[in-house]
Amino acid sequence: MDEITKMSGPVPKDFDAENADNLEDIEKQFAVKAVQHLETYWAILQKVKGSSLRLTKMDDEIYAHFKSEFPEFDPAATINEDEMKSKSGKERWRKFMMAYEKKIDDYNFGTMLRTSPNVEYEQDTTIFVPRMQFYAIEIARNKAGLNDWIYEKAHGTGKA
Repeated sequence: MDEITKMSGPVPKDFDAENADNLEDIEKQFAVKAVQHLETYWAILQKVKGSSLRLTKMDDEIYAHFKSEFPEFDPAATINEDEMKSKSGKERWRKFMMAYEKKIDDYNFGTMLRTSPNVEYEQDTTIFVPRMQFYAIEIARNKAGLNDWIYEKAHGTGKA
């Protein structure tokens, strides 16, 4: 039994998650966590080149799995959110993410992702995704050296 269930008890049998009211305080807490995550990640990219960064202990496994499941993915391209969140896109991503359900903490926790490796986090360049989508895409971007410009800009070196 997970910690939340231990503290709050089991979910009632007649509970309908699709039509449940959202509690504003809980939504705010999730938003705060997502923003803290993006700020932490950006700060790390300013201190360490993405190409030398490991996001998890399983980066190589995640990257290989991601490449095999999404061979058409171009880490340099801008993400098409509509395609990613379409019915078929959701099915593909769900299958990919479920492989990490017991391997990666908070694998499905909401996280902010830049739509392109060439931009900073801003309102029109950021989408909300599950953590495993963030890991898969950012690991691919880092391995391709696409986030190194953030370090170079912060240190006044390179092209940025």
